[in-house]
Amino acid sequence: MSRTDAILKRLSQLHPKLIDLSLDRMLPLLEKFGNPQDRLPPVIHVAGTNAKGSTIAYLRAFLEAAGKRVHVYNSPHLVRFNERIRLAGKLVGTRRLNAALEEVEAANGGAPITFFEVTTVTAFKLFAETPADFLLLETGMGGTYDTTNVVSHPLGTIITPIDYDHQGFLGNSLGEIAANKAGILKRGSRAVMGIQHEEARAVLDRAARRLAITPIWQNEDFHGSDQDGRLVYQDEDGLLDLPPPALPGPHQFDNAALAIAATRHFGLPINERALAEGLRRVTWPARMQPLRTGRLRDLLSPGHELWLDGGHNPHGAAALARTIAAMPEKPLVLIMGMMNNRAPEVFLETFRDLHPAQILALTIPGEPNAHKGEDIAARARAQRFPAKAARSVASALREAAKIDHARVLICGSLYLAGDVLAKNGTRPD
Repeated sequence: MSRTDAILKRLSQLHPKLIDLSLDRMLPLLEKFGNPQDRLPPVIHVAGTNAKGSTIAYLRAFLEAAGKRVHVYNSPHLVRFNERIRLAGKLVGTRRLNAALEEVEAANGGAPITFFEVTTVTAFKLFAETPADFLLLETGMGGTYDTTNVVSHPLGTIITPIDYDHQGFLGNSLGEIAANKAGILKRGSRAVMGIQHEEARAVLDRAARRLAITPIWQNEDFHGSDQDGRLVYQDEDGLLDLPPPALPGPHQFDNAALAIAATRHFGLPINERALAEGLRRVTWPARMQPLRTGRLRDLLSPGHELWLDGGHNPHGAAALARTIAAMPEKPLVLIMGMMNNRAPEVFLETFRDLHPAQILALTIPGEPNAHKGEDIAARARAQRFPAKAARSVASALREAAKIDHARVLICGSLYLAGDVLAKNGTRPD
């Protein structure tokens, strides 16, 4: 076990629950470090159910193309914890991360605190210590009591599309979930809203009005679409004709447009050249990511495609299915694993019209709360999909290799995606 892993293991044992939404444990610990959340560069705070990571990836690409130094806070990580904290453009170094984690651990003095809370305090400490021009801050879950929601005066907030997810923590209706996400809105800060269901939109609108905020709304105040392979964006300030996003999928035109709207509404120093450059070079691991080289990729022939996606809720599954449907037709093989708080039947239903040639179901390695591969396969067969369990990713790929010129998609969980990247030798940076 590495030193980082040992520290993180200790921190994960400070609270009996993995998730316990509150700010009461975190605020006193932040105070011990002089409230670093009040000494940050201008913050863009992002909440929502889907597209948070992609939206932040576009914003980072735009800002860096404009020559700006950008902090980023994302979760979860895929291969190593360092991926969660990007300091002025680079992932935090392991020595610096370890020192900061141990300093926060010592200051906490063994008091009960969740893993995400204590590591978020560490991130804020590092962000405050490192000069940068902007901080792109992603919520972990929800908004009101999310650990990131200690920033009182963000430059701007973005709420991406809201859908059903984490109902046990955020509420059982779209309105309840939206009310929680709306907790990141702050009086005096501007807001940009992604495409919303009517129920969620009404809740967000009321929350914004209470704070005297007039948000701009996707597909009302600004639009972005694929026109002849170009991203055409339009708002009240005019029209932009831009290259298509480097991230695959029709939904990425929406995500890119949301990020572009934020740059304009928040007054970021980004011109059209930087937008175009950012769209060309944006990256976001495990979001319809092609794997063209690596140890796992070598198990397939050159005639096969291999894709990796960590989408795990119904909205993400639907976006993934639309992306596959827009590609040239090839035999489709799904290699999937899921955590047991997800319904494989709901995920798979979105792929029905794509007629997968085979579904190979896995138990996610090292995850005791994962569905068993045999259970996923049985549920898939009950839906009349051709499905069977596989012992490992490698054995599933060898099975997929038997189908000529197949498009192989590994999907269903970010935990599975991280395991695949590690075994393939593809480290996010």
